[in-house]
Amino acid sequence: MQLGFCLPFAGSWATPDNQVTLARRAEELGYSTLWLAQRLIYPTEPRNDYPQAPGQPWPAPFEQVVDPIVTLTHVAGATGRIRLGTATLLAVYVPPVVLAKQLATLDLVSDGRLDVGVSLGWSQDEYAACGVPFKERGARLDEYLRCLHALWADDPVEFSGRFYSVPRSLFRPKPRQRPRPPLLVGGYAPATVRRAATLCDGYIGGNVPLARVVPVVEELRAAVADAGRDPAGFRIVCRGAVRLCDEPLDGDDRRPLWGSLDQIRADVDRYRDAGLDELFFELNFDPSIGSVDADPKASMETALHLLETLAPQS
Repeated sequence: MQLGFCLPFAGSWATPDNQVTLARRAEELGYSTLWLAQRLIYPTEPRNDYPQAPGQPWPAPFEQVVDPIVTLTHVAGATGRIRLGTATLLAVYVPPVVLAKQLATLDLVSDGRLDVGVSLGWSQDEYAACGVPFKERGARLDEYLRCLHALWADDPVEFSGRFYSVPRSLFRPKPRQRPRPPLLVGGYAPATVRRAATLCDGYIGGNVPLARVVPVVEELRAAVADAGRDPAGFRIVCRGAVRLCDEPLDGDDRRPLWGSLDQIRADVDRYRDAGLDELFFELNFDPSIGSVDADPKASMETALHLLETLAPQS
């Protein structure tokens, strides 16, 4: 199992200098991938659609979030080996031809190190702010992915669908990776498995509970095989939200990757045994690190400590 690390994207510690510092250190320590998430707005009166706590305010780290594509472009110039990933882009917020151009350019800038994670998202407020209908968003994403395939294929390109169309055109430059940067899709609905197996190169999960990892892996690999593809070439990646505590946490209901360093290390081994291809560590969702009121210096000290302690070579 490979290990990745999520760069600062939320709150006071998400500065260009901190992002480069952690990116370079992660590359030195042998991490495989750096990741960034996407959020556009923080509604002051959100709809009752936040999945983890319907009717409650969004988490504090969502108040201030940097753009992932711009940030990864910045980091690409400061690194040379480590891969760069989006976890995830809410793709349908912009036309596919716009995102295809941005990502093709980022793949060139990074010399073919880009991994593209996409998902539907859940915020009706963000859909409204982008002028995109919330209804039929699953069908829209399916067509969006097919349009990306077409745009990144050999010229001339052409696409015609219910939601998107591209007239017969030249679309250049193409991505450095051919036929495209790896596409991974996230989500929890049954349609996500079908979407991943038929339209993407892998799956990227949120904070998948340990008890669910084995069945999720089995379901995905079976769906890939049913689609006539090789499951061995299908990549399964999961985010692991880490919260370091001074003392071990007790109880059978302890959340994985929360607790002492020994507990976190043991949980990493359990995720590895469950069959993941990659687990990446996520600190931004900890309000003591990723909020606008957090001490950025303390956040960086915690991040560097965990980055070095949990490194692949340690």
